[in-house]
Amino acid sequence: MLKPPQRGYWCECWTEDLTEQWGPALTASFDAYSAPQADRWVAVALRTISPALDTDASDEAWEWLYEGRIETRRALLRAEPCTVSVTHAKTRITWTIRPVLFLPLAHRQAGELPACTHDFKPRETD
Repeated sequence: MLKPPQRGYWCECWTEDLTEQWGPALTASFDAYSAPQADRWVAVALRTISPALDTDASDEAWEWLYEGRIETRRALLRAEPCTVSVTHAKTRITWTIRPVLFLPLAHRQAGELPACTHDFKPRETD
């Protein structure tokens, strides 16, 4: 019996070199099943990196943590996508949160891995 789709949020963290040496790069992603879990993912990341940020970027981070986070949570509860960005030196770090429907995997049965997983063997190292 298939489970119904589950509402949640797809969260991503992107970095972008503003000097255009390289394009945007996905650095992390996270599947959240509630608005609090989604905005907490961003909050934990910002608190973790804020000591390493320059003054302006740290101020941006703490402004969102104290002021913007509330509005982000409200928007998520209205099923609206959200973006949080800070710019450190010549790098922009952007977190995106989008409402999604998570679809269950049709080939999974009671937590068993699909048969194709047995086709892949670990590589031997020298």
